[in-house]
Amino acid sequence: MENMNDTPRGEKATFGAGCFWNVEAAFRAVPGVLATAAGYTGGNTVNPTYEEVCSHTTGHAEAVEVTYDPARLSYEQLLNIFWDAHDPTQLNRQGPDIGDNYRSAIFYHTPDQHAAALHSKAEREASGRYRTPIVTQIVPATTFYRAEDYHQQYLEKRGLATCRIG
Repeated sequence: MENMNDTPRGEKATFGAGCFWNVEAAFRAVPGVLATAAGYTGGNTVNPTYEEVCSHTTGHAEAVEVTYDPARLSYEQLLNIFWDAHDPTQLNRQGPDIGDNYRSAIFYHTPDQHAAALHSKAEREASGRYRTPIVTQIVPATTFYRAEDYHQQYLEKRGLATCRIG
C-alpha cells in the first residue's frame, strides 16, 4: 500500500459493516487498495464525533472509505471482501455491537457501483448461504467524515489481528 500520508489517486468505495476497525483492517490487506479511512457517513450531523455517532442521534454509520486502483482491483472484488467481513443478516448490529451506527450498508458513488452492489446482493441472497434475509442497505454515498485519529488503523497500531470476541 502507498504511503498513507500521500493523497492517493484512485476510485472510492464506502462500506458500513459494523465496527470499522475490523473492516478497515480487512481492506488494508488487499493488493490494489491505496488507502483506507475509518469514518462516519449516511447521517444528518455535520462533522460528527464518535460520541455523537454512538449516541444514535446523528443517523451515521461507522464506515470505511476505500481508495483503490481499478486497474488492479475491481469494485466487485471489494464487494466480496465486504460481504465476507461481516454478517449482512444482522440488523443494526454486528456481534456484541448494537445500534444503527453498526448497520450493514453499501454507500455507492456511481451508477456502476449501484448496479454492481444490487447484483452482488442478489447473488448472495440466491446463494443459500444465509439462513435469514440480508438486511444490507444500498444507498447513495453522502459526505464521509473521517473519524478521529485514534480510530485510524486502530488494530494495526495495537498489534492486533482482530477485535472480535470469541
